[in-house]
Amino acid sequence: MAMNNFSGDFYEASAFPADSVLGSGEMTEADVQILTSAGLRIPAHASILASASPVLESILDRPRKHRSSEKTIPILGVPYDAVSVFVEFLSSNKHNEEQMEKYGIHLLALSHVYLVPQLKQRCTKSLGERLTIDNVVDVLQLARLCDAPDLYLRCMKLVYTSFKAVEKTEAWKFLQKHDPQLELEILQFIDEAESRKKRTRKHREEQGLYLQLSEAMECLEHICTEGCTSVGPYDMEPSKNKGPCSKFSTCQGLQLSIRHFATCKSRVNGGCIRCKRMWQLLRFHSSICDQPDICKVPLCR
Repeated sequence: MAMNNFSGDFYEASAFPADSVLGSGEMTEADVQILTSAGLRIPAHASILASASPVLESILDRPRKHRSSEKTIPILGVPYDAVSVFVEFLSSNKHNEEQMEKYGIHLLALSHVYLVPQLKQRCTKSLGERLTIDNVVDVLQLARLCDAPDLYLRCMKLVYTSFKAVEKTEAWKFLQKHDPQLELEILQFIDEAESRKKRTRKHREEQGLYLQLSEAMECLEHICTEGCTSVGPYDMEPSKNKGPCSKFSTCQGLQLSIRHFATCKSRVNGGCIRCKRMWQLLRFHSSICDQPDICKVPLCR
């Protein structure tokens, strides 16, 4: 792109005109130039820039060496087109998805540096929706630098869930060489996530074991108090229903264990695993039973 200053031709093509219409209908010309890295200039209105960004307002309020000199604000290190979209947003508070897809990373940096929270929020949302294995490390670095915690966390989660793929990218290799601190943060995040996952799994297993044990206690009382298909209190007639118990899924298995416990010859010497489990179940019931005087569960005292 040739290096030149934009004049009337640029105004006609841009989203904001060279002349701004005041309330009285009077036309005002752009009074400040944005200088970009390519040497190209973008004309703008100081009042609009100042109202949209406190940082730009501070820059505009600085005294100039020569009163007659032109107001110029350098925005360097960012592509010209990205700066153009940024200035357009300050003027109209609008952008399109194509612009955000092309320049989202640059716009996030600009919105952070010049304190434009509305644009920063939109950039954070848009970049989060466009995360991929290939760009997640770059976006993560930017989110960290630009203090965008929601985007940072979203990037971290993607790195965690797809780490084997991410560590094969050029961005990850570059990160390892040039930003060991961020690499350490990522590895710590992965380690903490794995620890939380293990704790959650262990908690679920404990909850599942507790539910199974709770059901076994209820089922044991049911068998010893009401009787079921093949086992019941000595003073009750066996049930005529020979089908599976409809109250508890573990009832049939527990009845078989009780019948085995009653007739096993190995339990006396402590050599039967099934009898040990049954004995533990009876002891546990005895330790929590609040009605031992009327309880019909064996060994409940």
